[in-house]
Amino acid sequence: MITLRKLFVLLAGIAALSATPAQPQTVGVMDKPCAGLPGAPADVAAYLAQRAAALGRHVSIAPPTAETLKRYTAWQAVLRESDFAALCRYQAENALLPAAGHHRVVFFGDSITELWRLNAPELFTNDVIGRGISGQTTEQMLIRFRADVIDLKPEAVHILAGTNDIAGNTGATSLPWVEANIQTMVEIAKAHGIKVILAAVPPAARFSWHPELKPAATIMAYNRWLRHYAARQRITFADYQAILDDGHGGFAASLTGDGVHPNASGYALMTQQARRAMARARAKQTLARSRNRALSVSMTPTG
Repeated sequence: MITLRKLFVLLAGIAALSATPAQPQTVGVMDKPCAGLPGAPADVAAYLAQRAAALGRHVSIAPPTAETLKRYTAWQAVLRESDFAALCRYQAENALLPAAGHHRVVFFGDSITELWRLNAPELFTNDVIGRGISGQTTEQMLIRFRADVIDLKPEAVHILAGTNDIAGNTGATSLPWVEANIQTMVEIAKAHGIKVILAAVPPAARFSWHPELKPAATIMAYNRWLRHYAARQRITFADYQAILDDGHGGFAASLTGDGVHPNASGYALMTQQARRAMARARAKQTLARSRNRALSVSMTPTG
């Protein structure tokens, strides 16, 4: 039996709930987890747009102000906490893609791949798709490998990853850990019948955001492992270290603006190398299909 007092308390509670606006859910399982992600602060968005336009024109712009950089860093920290692997980054773009053709290639990586689309848009035509995200490490890329590679059903994937692991963007790591992430991506791709082009990361003698690190020797060791692993797996290897190196483990000054990312000239060389790698990967596939057909014919009973 509900007494008058209990009824009053119940009605007061309902009134309080009605007066308090519902707070949007930001954690846990949701139907649309990407809907609640914060957009870039206005000054950050404006600077990123200016930077993208400048890259497209192959010109440089002044670095962001200290306040803009502070707000960018805070915004990125929130995004990493809410969407560690940046699964939301290409979700809408992926949904709008047409069905994959027979020669779709996904270029998968970090900022070097992301900026490639701006510096060499002619490469990203005829179903060649860029899926790079600035600052990402291989552990983040592994999480989004299904959404941004497997689900797009490409013929081949070009994997260029590891620079930000060496820079410590998501904390301390080791080369065996980074290599394990690469191996897992390659194995997943091969299990889905996707050809792999494994790329050496560009050289770097210094990271401006972690100037205490001396990455040149680590990058060279990592690239040696990538080359040997690609050979063992019989997959195509694209050696960008060889064409961008200054001879001492650093980035050739004429091919970069910051010692880490290629400039227009650097991307032009990388584009030539990438086209050759894609042609080699397709040739391998054609040869494998010819061998399989020949084997099938030889095993067919006669008479």
